[in-house]
Amino acid sequence: MHKKRWITGLASLPFLVGLISWGGTVLFAWIIAAVSIIGIREAFEIISRSGHIRSESGRTYSSDQGLYFRVVAYIAGLAIVYASYLSAFNIMTAALVLNVMAVACISMSLFKRGYAVLEQAIKEVIVVAYIPLFLSHLVLIRNGTDGSAWIYFLLCLVFAGDIGAFYVGTYGGKHKLCPFISPGKTIEGAIGGLISNLAVGSIFKFLFLSSLPWRMSLLFFLVVGIAGQIGDLFESQLKRASNLKDSGRLFPGHGGLLDRIDALLFAAPVGYFFKEYLF
Repeated sequence: MHKKRWITGLASLPFLVGLISWGGTVLFAWIIAAVSIIGIREAFEIISRSGHIRSESGRTYSSDQGLYFRVVAYIAGLAIVYASYLSAFNIMTAALVLNVMAVACISMSLFKRGYAVLEQAIKEVIVVAYIPLFLSHLVLIRNGTDGSAWIYFLLCLVFAGDIGAFYVGTYGGKHKLCPFISPGKTIEGAIGGLISNLAVGSIFKFLFLSSLPWRMSLLFFLVVGIAGQIGDLFESQLKRASNLKDSGRLFPGHGGLLDRIDALLFAAPVGYFFKEYLF
């Protein structure tokens, strides 16, 4: 398992460097759009198994009916990412509003077949906010001043927290952090992840972003680390409710795409907020 994790991570490193440093803002936005589509698909596969959506007569809703919500989610997700590339917050807001309206119309058209369609509608709204909206903050960061450096900064923090929590939890974890959601995660692992955030974040700041104030930087490292761990637990909760171990099989040793970016999803908005309003 450890070997597969490192092989997958090292193999993807040149791709990440090329994408962030030389791909430009347009290619970066396109990649985030593609990641959003894959993430939405995985999320729908997870939540579709977290309960049986049945009508009052006991019949299960067909995949065709669920497809309506998926298509709307794909369209809304692409619109949000495109709006973030334009740094057009009014368009991002409009895309979210129109998404809710479209989902409401679909749910009303299917409501006569059973009240449970509302559950599908609510899940769709959550998926759009959870994946493309959160990911769009990476595009906003990339388009800003020192965008490439900040993307590396955020990725280093997330990866450091993930690796620190994994190894400290594996070899020194004794007290369960959230056993009902993720039995393997420990308090010791969570603390190890935060220490890794502080260590790696301090090194990166010293070498590449030395002008940032230390006090705010240390707070940034901790908040990103906590947000990343919350994101990890939230995705674990989704899988737990669906009795799944992984969100998919896209990456050997890592599972699906959401398994790899669960912490980044929650860390991205935090990174953008600190960069634009606190530093």
